[in-house]
Amino acid sequence: MKIVKTNAGALTNLEVLDLLNSRGASNDTRRFIAPIAKSEYKVYDYLMETAASTQTREGVNEFAEKCKDFKVAKAEILNIINLRPSTDANLNSIIERNPDPDTRDDVNNLKSRGINLNEILKLVEDLLPPLPATDQENDQEETENGEES
Repeated sequence: MKIVKTNAGALTNLEVLDLLNSRGASNDTRRFIAPIAKSEYKVYDYLMETAASTQTREGVNEFAEKCKDFKVAKAEILNIINLRPSTDANLNSIIERNPDPDTRDDVNNLKSRGINLNEILKLVEDLLPPLPATDQENDQEETENGEES
């Protein structure tokens, strides 16, 4: 297990989830026995519904390494990992635009930075697992398949 240094900078949701797990957080019904504050359990419960719950450290590290080829800022990489965008529109809202007045349209603006949204989305798809299915989505799938919940 990797130890998180105090004030080490911004963390991915996966790193926060790992830290909470190392302190005893879990979905176990007896979880309140662990020496963790109620607010930490709320964070844990939230993170278990995000992409962090399905990610691996290896996948996140490989994704971050490959994003360096695109000249994407560290903060942008962190947001991509945490939010796991699956569409151009989602990814577009994360990538900051160059304030260069000569590159007015988004495509040329991103190309000037060496960023290809489709290639980044392909990396997301290949290296970062999809978001966990929610109970509501599972109920909807069962209903569509003719099953009752």
